[in-house]
Amino acid sequence: MTQPDTYPNTALGIDFGGTSVKFGVVQGHDVIDSAPAIATDDYTEPAPLIDAIVRVIEDLRTRHPGISAIGAGAPGFVNFRTGTIHNLTNVTGWSNIPLREILHLRTGLPVTIENDANCMAYAEWKEGAGQGKDHLICITLGTGVGGGIVSHGHMLRGAEFVAGELGQMSIDYQGRKGAYSNRGSLEDYIGNNEIAADAREYYASKGIERSVTDCTPAALSQAANEGDAIAVEIWKNIAEKLATSAMNACWLLNPEAIVIGGGVAKAGDLLFKPFEASLRSQLAPAFSEHLQILPAHFCNDAGIIGAAALALEESKKSL
Repeated sequence: MTQPDTYPNTALGIDFGGTSVKFGVVQGHDVIDSAPAIATDDYTEPAPLIDAIVRVIEDLRTRHPGISAIGAGAPGFVNFRTGTIHNLTNVTGWSNIPLREILHLRTGLPVTIENDANCMAYAEWKEGAGQGKDHLICITLGTGVGGGIVSHGHMLRGAEFVAGELGQMSIDYQGRKGAYSNRGSLEDYIGNNEIAADAREYYASKGIERSVTDCTPAALSQAANEGDAIAVEIWKNIAEKLATSAMNACWLLNPEAIVIGGGVAKAGDLLFKPFEASLRSQLAPAFSEHLQILPAHFCNDAGIIGAAALALEESKKSL
C-alpha cells in the first residue's frame, strides 16, 4: 500500500536474486511500498535488464518523490568502493558491470552497490537482532550460504571487498570441490540443493525412497516435526556442519553474537538447538558463555532494508 513520504530518510532498496530482482521503498526499517519483481530469466544480457530496473525505479519515484538514494544488494563479488558487479551469481552476462555508475547516470540519485549477504548483515546490525553489537557475524542460509561481519562497529569487507564469505570456508580439506576450486566449502554441503540431494541419499541408505522434493529443507522440517527420526538426524548433521564453520569464525573474530537467517533457518529449533550445542562444545568458556546465538529479525525483506539503509548512510557521507 502506497503511503506518503513524511520525512526525507526514504530510500529504494533493490535485491538481486538468482531468479528475480525485488524492489522496496524503505523508511526507517519498514518497507512501505514495493513493485512486482523482475524475472532475471527473461533477460539474457545486462543492458535490457538494467532498462527494466530503471523503469521500475522511475515508477516508484513517481509515487514516492522523497526517495533520496538507491541501494542494491547482489550475490557474488561486488566492489563496494566502485559499485562494480564482477559477477552476478546464477545470472548470465554480468561480468564487471559498473552498476552504480549506470544507475546514477540514469536516475541522478546517489547509488550504493553491496554484496547481498552484507546487506542482510547491515539490516540486522542496524535495526534487527544484532542491533547495538560492535562484533557480529551474520549468516544467511538459502540456495547458497552467505555471511557478513561487523568488527569494532564497522562492516568488515577486506582488501577486495569479499570478506565474510563463510559459505566458502572449508569444513573438509579433502571434501567436495567448490565453484572456486576450494575443497569442502560449507556451501557445498548445506545449500538448499545440497541438503535435498544428500538427504535423499541418506534415506536411500536406510532403505527408504524419497524424491528430491520430499527432501527440501521445508519438507525435512515438516517430517522432523511429525516425528521422522531420520529427518531429525539430518537436521543434526546440517547443524554440526554449520557449527564447524561458525566455530572457526568465532576463534578468528571473537564475536558478541551470531545472527542466522535465510530460508533454511526457518527450521527453528531443529537447526538452532543442535547448532548451539555443537558450537559451544568447541569454544573456550571464557568467551563462549558471552556469545549469543540469535535468529534473524528480518525475513525476506532483509536485503532490501539493508541495501536502502546503507545507501542512505553512504549518501550522507558525501554531503
